[in-house]
Amino acid sequence: MQHTDKIISFIRDQYKTDKFIPLHEPRFRGNEKKYLLDTIDSTFVSSVGAYVDQFEQMMESITGTSKAVAVVNGTSSLQVSLRLAGVEAGDEVITQALTFIATANAIAYNHAEPIFLDVDLDTMGLSPKAVENFLDENAELREQGCFNKKTGKRISACMPMHTFGFPVHLDELIAVCNKWRIPVVEDAAESLGSYYKGKHTGSIGLIGGFSFNGNKTVTCGGGGAIVTNDLNLGKHAKYLTTTAKRPHPYEFFHDELGYNFRMPNLNAALACAQLEMLPSFIEDKRKLAAEYINLFKSFGINFRQELPHTKANYWLMCVELENGEERNDFLKETNENGVMTRPIWNLMFRLPMYEHCQRDEQINAIFLEERIVNIPSSVR
Repeated sequence: MQHTDKIISFIRDQYKTDKFIPLHEPRFRGNEKKYLLDTIDSTFVSSVGAYVDQFEQMMESITGTSKAVAVVNGTSSLQVSLRLAGVEAGDEVITQALTFIATANAIAYNHAEPIFLDVDLDTMGLSPKAVENFLDENAELREQGCFNKKTGKRISACMPMHTFGFPVHLDELIAVCNKWRIPVVEDAAESLGSYYKGKHTGSIGLIGGFSFNGNKTVTCGGGGAIVTNDLNLGKHAKYLTTTAKRPHPYEFFHDELGYNFRMPNLNAALACAQLEMLPSFIEDKRKLAAEYINLFKSFGINFRQELPHTKANYWLMCVELENGEERNDFLKETNENGVMTRPIWNLMFRLPMYEHCQRDEQINAIFLEERIVNIPSSVR
């Protein structure tokens, strides 16, 4: 592809290395070692400890929510969030096919089935218009909620995913879902530090889930968080993720099917140190995005940017190329030269376990699947 050599040189200048450049690697520049040693000295290395409590408080402060619950990873945060939203076995959940597989898997873990609807070109996230069109054509309201007229199943939740940290059109989406009495569960796994009209992603729907995987803006190796402004839901989230054990000094009695999804104190210590660095990480990533914008503009290549009413964390930065052939050439040349790039995910309905699921035409998702490439996005 034309200009690839110059793009590779630019990226190497940004990271000041001739060695392999990964897509996104963690940075440990704060109190990580100090907090980890403190945790080891305390002997509270498992799921009970001061850093778990501190992590939850920090997430409440960052997201502006009433309750945050630490969990073992982002997928578990979504799985439990859907259950808390009322998703039951045999239900259907609206989501997008252009997403990481955890979004669809979280639905399946609740023995529900995804309905894959198209995304908007500007956000790469679930399209409110696509949801509205599907519901107008296929849904009906009954006393028990929203039902799919074709399958007879209840549509019990809608889960948009903020792709690469770019917020979806939440106001419009929530308005459509409210009309049909469908709760919105935000897959905010990729969007820590992103804002929609001044509100942090994950805090705007009924409940939201975050990831702290090793490749995220802030990491603790694994880890996740559930956030909500509904205190009762938040307390229930904590209860379910800690095996649904009734409080007692020594007896073990569990009165619901709970999960052992507790974040260990060791991971929480790492997360707290990383969260302290979040503002500087976001600042650096936004500066890098600005450099990329200027570079790709000079080549006539579309570098994906935040919309005016949003603030993106620029977790994984990406370009939109002309077609699949140009995309493949760019992927080959960059990776062969030690600069990691990757295509967007295969659409969920292309995977064997989800190929039977309901979907619309996916015009925008297919367009993006053929053209979007992620480029190195680590904090420098």
